[in-house]
Amino acid sequence: MAEKHYKYVILGGGVAAGYAAREFSKHGINPGNLAVISKEGVAPYERPALSKAYLFPEGAARLPGFHVCVGSGGERLLPEWYTEKGIDLILSTEIVKADLQSKRLTSAAGTTFKYDILIIATGSTVIRLSDFGVQGADSKNIFYLREIDDADKLIEAINTKKNGKAVIVGGGYIGLEMAAVMKINNFDVTMVYPEPWCMPRLFTPEIAAFYEGFYANKGIKIIKGTVAVGFDSDASGEVKAVKLKDGRQLDADIVIVGVGGRPLTTLFKGQVVEEKGGIKTDGFFKTSVPDVYAIGDVVTFPLKLYNEMRRVEHVDHARKSAEQAVKAIKASEEGKAIDEYDYLPYFYSRSFNLSWQFYGDNVGDTVMFGNSDPASPNPKFGSYWINEGKVVGAFLEAGSADENKAIAKVARLQPPIQDVNQLSKAGLTFASQL
Repeated sequence: MAEKHYKYVILGGGVAAGYAAREFSKHGINPGNLAVISKEGVAPYERPALSKAYLFPEGAARLPGFHVCVGSGGERLLPEWYTEKGIDLILSTEIVKADLQSKRLTSAAGTTFKYDILIIATGSTVIRLSDFGVQGADSKNIFYLREIDDADKLIEAINTKKNGKAVIVGGGYIGLEMAAVMKINNFDVTMVYPEPWCMPRLFTPEIAAFYEGFYANKGIKIIKGTVAVGFDSDASGEVKAVKLKDGRQLDADIVIVGVGGRPLTTLFKGQVVEEKGGIKTDGFFKTSVPDVYAIGDVVTFPLKLYNEMRRVEHVDHARKSAEQAVKAIKASEEGKAIDEYDYLPYFYSRSFNLSWQFYGDNVGDTVMFGNSDPASPNPKFGSYWINEGKVVGAFLEAGSADENKAIAKVARLQPPIQDVNQLSKAGLTFASQL
């Protein structure tokens, strides 16, 4: 059985892995010291492009255009970049066993990779309806979007089923972005989700009302308060209808499911301490096992700003946690100290001509401001979250770069609020003048 040895191994090939590789390169590494091992067949890329631009009928994003680290305005790391930097980019390689005590990873092909320091960047995987035994959930043309292969298969179906009917199962990030992109591809689109409004983990009912109204004005049908309980298919196995719990049946040529993800921790079960569904780390992304770090979606880490442990599934955290972990590794080797990770939660989305950003924590009471009329030609509105007399979170639709920086500053500084009515009247001015 072949065995290879590296000083550093990054396990995973997503956003976090790419940003970690870049950070190692910045600090300087000897050729052959670092390997990135990925199950995917392509070099790390900016995953948000899949739902935001890859599926467009015109002007679609394509590789190598969105390899990391272009999503944050950095250099695009093409496959040859890794070669130039002396980094072994090991693609199409699935690790099936991880022995953290002996510091060995074993691939499906039987190759063993030994490491001195491991960075776990395995990310998360989509939750599939077949996981719950939903009848017909393995029919053809039922799609999930996580990797570029998923997007390629969906593009093929879009071209085959031109101007057909699409049903989107789920009302979160993927649901909203995919409903928009399927409408842009001229499909008849219906969204189905069990919650009373879209994006319930972040949106208030008032914020959601705008997006639901906007989507309805675009011709997207929204069915709330029920779930898909089965799928009918034709003789060739292609999906033809979605059966809902409330008894309704929706014709469908394509179904796209976005009902959440789960962190990929299976390889490490019983070997590392876990908390809140993720691998527990400290503020330097060290796990409970010496010389093992973890970054990105898979991690539950100390959120210093709120003095609590939290797991964050978002590209911004994937990038920043990767940089922090590598800095911590290098500082440790050099006997230096760095500051603990001090993350400000950040989420964003784009669909149609809309673009929103959110910073901070969405707890407490809310104050809306601006024009949130979905029929308006130029809607622009926001919301503040107030908890224990302080502004702890801020949301803005259609903000400029400076305005988005301003609401981020509000969420970081958490200014006290005396008069909620005054805050509502001040609206964005409150953030801009801070």
